Amino acid sequence: MRKSRFTEEQIVAILKEGEAGVPVADLLRRHSISRGTYFNWRSKYAGTTVAELRRMKELEAENSKLKRMYAELALENTAIKDVLQRKL
Repeated sequence: MRKSRFTEEQIVAILKEGEAGVPVADLLRRHSISRGTYFNWRSKYAGTTVAELRRMKELEAENSKLKRMYAELALENTAIKDVLQRKL
């Protein structure tokens, strides 16, 4: 996936400018972004703060780690059950 030119902090700052009353056309021109990009950002990041975004990233990383751990344990559990069934 392509990495954005803007950090999440910058995106939130641009959206805050828009909420403050700066015309969208001026924002788009000043930051060299398309209208679609601006409205995609607004739908994704509207009303969030930088701290909330950081927390969300941490939670997503933790969630993916836990999913990997669960998958490994489930695989190990299945293997143990197979071995026990063969012995009986």
